[in-house]
Amino acid sequence: MVDRRAEVVGRLKVLEESAAPLISFLQNPALVQELRSDQQYNLQMLQERYQIGSDQIEALYQYAKFQFECGNYSGASDYLYQYRTLCTNSERSISALWGKLACEILMQNWDVATEEVNRLKETIDSKSFASPLSQLQQRTWLMHWSLFIFFNHDNGKNGIIDLFFSERYLNAIQTNAHHLLRYLVTAVIVNKRRRNVIKELIKVIQQERYTYSDPVTEFLECLYVNYDFEGAQQKLRECEEVIVSDFFLGKQLSENGFVTIPLRDEFMENARLFIFETYCRIHQCIDIGMLSQKLNMNYDDAARWIANLIRNARLDAKIDSKMGTVVMGTQSPNIYEQIIEKTKVLGQRSYALTSNLILTSAAVTASAAQ
Repeated sequence: MVDRRAEVVGRLKVLEESAAPLISFLQNPALVQELRSDQQYNLQMLQERYQIGSDQIEALYQYAKFQFECGNYSGASDYLYQYRTLCTNSERSISALWGKLACEILMQNWDVATEEVNRLKETIDSKSFASPLSQLQQRTWLMHWSLFIFFNHDNGKNGIIDLFFSERYLNAIQTNAHHLLRYLVTAVIVNKRRRNVIKELIKVIQQERYTYSDPVTEFLECLYVNYDFEGAQQKLRECEEVIVSDFFLGKQLSENGFVTIPLRDEFMENARLFIFETYCRIHQCIDIGMLSQKLNMNYDDAARWIANLIRNARLDAKIDSKMGTVVMGTQSPNIYEQIIEKTKVLGQRSYALTSNLILTSAAVTASAAQ
């Protein structure tokens, strides 16, 4: 280890000396103001006035990379940012972007890291790659790296839905990274404001079910495709185990000696709400005891949970404590009533269609006879 340390220190000094002229320039605010958005002008100006050429710019990249490997993420981030303002090599530039994103993730600067993800996404989408496979790989990497950010950032649940549901990245998931569906489904379930994407998400789950499935994706399929409440109940139990064991979903928080898993609690709460809402669309009078089993709760907890839900969500429902049931209001017809309502006029329409056909046929026959 002593020999290794001497080797690292020696390498660091060599890189520092190589990049020293450019670093000195960049640390002087007055000199930095001479730079423009035109990279070719900057390169020419640096060469003519300060004898700083492509070798020193490349040395800055290598120095930043070495700083990263030594654990100086803040310094590496600054040097990579400055390097990109001077770099004319597109491959090196995108590599520097990846390096800066890694620095921000490791420093847990989630706001800055989110900006870097968006910048990298724009670069990947606009850059011409040697092959479509290379571009697909870059998009796949970006989605994997973004998980560190989205499950730590306050607005991360919206971010993951926006990125993963965009057409090109959804295609990348279906082609190259089916397992990322778990994180997309979880983000949709815990995000009450993004319920509008559930229908499209279920289509994707059904398309990919022969390639990938886990309890999280199967929960939605049981509930919204098969209307299998027993199956959804079983999958909900399995979802809890999956979330606890998942690196991103099972993040623990410790407060006052208590350890909690916020995302698990949020997921279970919203998943129960999905079950309750779907069940209420089909039934008008629901037994609380039976519903408590489907929600994986005991009777008293289920009764309190339903009462709070009715009060907070202002549902058109009431609890009959004597009968132990939830009675849904009549303002919103259940699924059977909706079917009956929509099929009421089928007889009239069929009669009108038949009459029109008979009249048309009679007119054609009469015309042919003449």
